[in-house]
Amino acid sequence: MNSLDQFWMPFTANRQFKAAPRLLARAKGMWYESHDGRKVLDGTSGLWCVNAGHGREEITEAVTRQLSELDFAPTFQMAHPIAFEFAEALQSIAPGGLDRVFFTNSGSESVDTALKIALAYQRAIGQGSRTKFIGRERGYHGVGFGGISVGGIVGNRRQFGSQLGGVDHMRHTHDPVRNGFTKGQPEHGAELADDLERLVNLHGAETIAAVIVEPMAGSTGVLLPPKGYLDRLREIATRHGILLIYDEVITGFGRLGTPFGVEAFGVVPDIVTTAKGITNGAIPMGAVFCSRAVHDAMMQGPVNAIELAHGYTYSGHPVACAAGLATLDIYAREQLLTRGAAMHAKWETAVHGFDHHPMVADVRNYGLVAGIELKPREGAPGARAYELFVDCFNSGLLVRATGDIIALSPPLIIEDEHIGTMMSIFGDALDRLK
Repeated sequence: MNSLDQFWMPFTANRQFKAAPRLLARAKGMWYESHDGRKVLDGTSGLWCVNAGHGREEITEAVTRQLSELDFAPTFQMAHPIAFEFAEALQSIAPGGLDRVFFTNSGSESVDTALKIALAYQRAIGQGSRTKFIGRERGYHGVGFGGISVGGIVGNRRQFGSQLGGVDHMRHTHDPVRNGFTKGQPEHGAELADDLERLVNLHGAETIAAVIVEPMAGSTGVLLPPKGYLDRLREIATRHGILLIYDEVITGFGRLGTPFGVEAFGVVPDIVTTAKGITNGAIPMGAVFCSRAVHDAMMQGPVNAIELAHGYTYSGHPVACAAGLATLDIYAREQLLTRGAAMHAKWETAVHGFDHHPMVADVRNYGLVAGIELKPREGAPGARAYELFVDCFNSGLLVRATGDIIALSPPLIIEDEHIGTMMSIFGDALDRLK
C-alpha cells in the first residue's frame, strides 16, 4: 500500500485514521470490498449518494462513451447538447414544478448558488434591501462560506472566523422529550416555525432575502420536520416576501420514498438544492432547481446582458451529464425514486427493534433513512458512536457516526436479506458497547 502521509483527508481525524486505516478498494451492488478483501455491507449509500447501488454498468458505459465523444466543453457563452438534454430530463421529475435548472459540482456549490440567486432575485424585483439569510440551528448546508454561515453546526464554523454577515438562525426542531422514538414525522413542534416570525420582527422583513432549511436534516442525525412545521414556514415566508430554499442534497432522488422531500412533506419551496444522488455518486455534480417566478424575474433588461454573474468551469460538465442521464434511466426503470415507500414498513420495524436497548436514547426514521441515537458516555460525547462505527466496519457493515447518532441510509436497491444482515451486525456491535 502507498504512503498515507500525503493525502490530507476531509472531515477526518487524520492522525487517528492513519494509525488504523479503513480502506475501501472495490464495490458492487450493496457491497464494498476492503483493501484486505473483506466484504462490507453499505449502510450509508457511500455518503448519502449511491442510491442505485455500486458499479452500475449503465453509468460506466455512458461515461466511457461521453469521454470518447466530448470530454469537456465550456458553458460560458457556449454550450453542448447533453447539458440541455439532462436539464430537460430533470424537468420530468422536478420537485413541485421547479423546472429551471442551474448546474453545479457539489452540494456546497448548490447552496452558495441558491443563496446568490436569492439575492439577485430580490434585487431584480426591486427589493435590494433584502440581503439577510435565515438558517437553522443544527442545519448542514455544505462547507462554502455561504453554507457554513447559514448552517448551524458550531464545529464547522469555529475555526474560520467571520462568515457571511447578516445571517441569523431559527431554533432546531429536535425534541426528544416530546417526540422520542418517533415513526415518521413527529407530532409536536409545528410552532417552532414561528421562530421565523420572531426573526422577521427582529430584523424587518424588508431585510431578509431567504430562509434555508433541510426538509430532513441528515448530517446532524436524521432530524425530521414536525407535522405542520414546513407548512407554517412556507406561509410565513410567503406573507413576508421571503424566498424559501430547501436543501435536498441528501433527501433528493428517492431517500424519503418520494423523488424529493417536496413530495414527501407536501410543501413547495421557491428553490431546491441537490447533488449526491443526481449521478449516483459516480461523477461530482449538483443542480439548483428554481421556480419559474424566480427564474423569469432575472430574464429582464438587455438581451445581451448576463442575467446572473455566477457559474463554475464545470457547470453542466458533459461527462457528469452523461452519468446523470444514465442514473435517471436506472431510477425510472427500477422505480427507485419511490422504492423507499415500499420498503418503509420493513425498514421501520427493523430499526425500531432497538428502541429498548440500554445503550439507545432514541430511534427515528422515514423512508429508507434512520437515526439511532446513543446514550452519551459521561465526559466523552461522540465516543460511543465512533466506537460502534469502527466495530461495525470491522464486522462487515458501513454506518455513519455523527456525534452520538448513527445514521443509516442504505442504497435504494436494498432487499429484505440486506436489512436482516445489517441489523444483525449492528445489534451485535451495539451489545458489545460499554
